[in-house]
Amino acid sequence: MARILVVDDERDVVTLIRFLLTRDGHEISEAFHGGEALAKLGLEPPSEGPVPDLMILDVMMPVTDGYTVARRAAEDGRTRKMPVIMLTAKGQTKELLETVPNVAAVIEKPFDPQRLREMTASILKT
Repeated sequence: MARILVVDDERDVVTLIRFLLTRDGHEISEAFHGGEALAKLGLEPPSEGPVPDLMILDVMMPVTDGYTVARRAAEDGRTRKMPVIMLTAKGQTKELLETVPNVAAVIEKPFDPQRLREMTASILKT
């Protein structure tokens, strides 16, 4: 179905999301910090390659935070149209995240797995 990049420094979260979305037929790639995500997107260093159909991205991570990764993806011609689901800790500012043009949804942690699956399916349909 779709290629999805899951980025979170909590390995258990990445494992859970991979399990849920692989069951739905999606191909999952993983990154465990923002710097690794930028490399997998071909943004640092610049490179060509397939762009994921969707990125699920945590906000608070080492090396480069999720807000910066989402903003960089929104500014690049190859990744500009790639939708992003942002995962936030309770109480983080959703309004700030919603200013990034490619952020399609913001979900607070801990999240409901079924809601994430439904949101992913809905975003990929459009």
